[in-house]
Amino acid sequence: MPSIDSPQFASWLLQVLPVAFLAITFVQSGLDKVLDWKGNLGWQTQLFSKVPVLRGLVKPLLASLTLLELAAGALCAAGVVALVATGSPRLACMGAMVSGVTFLALLFGQRMAKEYAGAASVGPYFLVSLAAIYFTRG
Repeated sequence: MPSIDSPQFASWLLQVLPVAFLAITFVQSGLDKVLDWKGNLGWQTQLFSKVPVLRGLVKPLLASLTLLELAAGALCAAGVVALVATGSPRLACMGAMVSGVTFLALLFGQRMAKEYAGAASVGPYFLVSLAAIYFTRG
């Protein structure tokens, strides 16, 4: 971590802050799916009940989404630790990339379910993942 008086400090913050945002977002969301699997499965089953293509795939899709969210959250959290401890952005960038893919999966599901308000809310989060990728690229 550069000194707060250092010219590199602002650049370092532009790496840490969006990745920390993604870590918080996905650790919480992934753990919520694990800890309230039944509730999430019920909600998803209802959401996709009118989508013939996805109706029978809710459980494996929810499991895949949960794994993606946990992976994104863990990589981003480890990336923040690495940025603070060593300044290395590698894990942070990987976490941001997995986050971007996860947001696309969320967007796909929302659009398929014709849940347009939910789909629109994914956009700003996706932009945070793109900013994180940009600022942590090697």
